[in-house]
Amino acid sequence: MSKSELDAVTAEFFGAFDNRGGRAADVGRIRRLVLPGGVIVKTGPEFTVYTVEEFIEPRLRLLTEGRLVDFSEWETSERTDIAGDIASRFSTYRKSGVLDGEPFEGGGTKTVQFVRTSRGWRIAALAWYDHA
Repeated sequence: MSKSELDAVTAEFFGAFDNRGGRAADVGRIRRLVLPGGVIVKTGPEFTVYTVEEFIEPRLRLLTEGRLVDFSEWETSERTDIAGDIASRFSTYRKSGVLDGEPFEGGGTKTVQFVRTSRGWRIAALAWYDHA
């Protein structure tokens, strides 16, 4: 079906935050990957529901003002189910970087709901939980 397209959208989402080696993170691409009315949810420790713009703005500052450098996150496993023009993906991921001068590593779980539009697959909703 279209799993390779979903793999590509997912990889592009994760890649939007990459600023390793002085590269400029392209958080703005989230506007293209997520539907304008899409919902992004952080489950903990402080539960937060974001619009696309509410999600982008603080991450753009964090990744461009020097507080978070050499950052990347990547999918380590996934399960994707496709039914016609909808799909659901359950992923685990890892991340690493240097925040305020301190190296860190972590990981978590994301769930992504996709819909196929006239412009290809887009994210309708995303939720994540950081493990630690």
